[in-house]
Amino acid sequence: MATQQQTKRHQPKLHIRKGDTVMVIAGDDKGKTGAVIQVIPAKMRAVVEGVNIVKKHTKATQDSEGGIVEMPAPVHVSNLALLDPKTGEATRVGRRLENGEWVRYSKKSGNII
Repeated sequence: MATQQQTKRHQPKLHIRKGDTVMVIAGDDKGKTGAVIQVIPAKMRAVVEGVNIVKKHTKATQDSEGGIVEMPAPVHVSNLALLDPKTGEATRVGRRLENGEWVRYSKKSGNII
């Protein structure tokens, strides 16, 4: 029986990376900004600091007390827009070849990200 990993041909290339500052453009948290903590390419989702906060009930262990913990849940990448580092505005991302290396650039300002 084939697993999900074997049936998937490739991981999609996403417009955001870990550490980027993004803005939520759709959903309950629309307008909020935060840094990307984790990117999950297989599910097309990203975890953003301070966005989509959920309450998780954890069991007590030797290390932790347990109880209700608030943590950010993944958001679909289509609901996120990268913030241009220089202007601070939401922008789309493009890729171009410069000096034999692919770089991301802001479609709004043309600056390299």
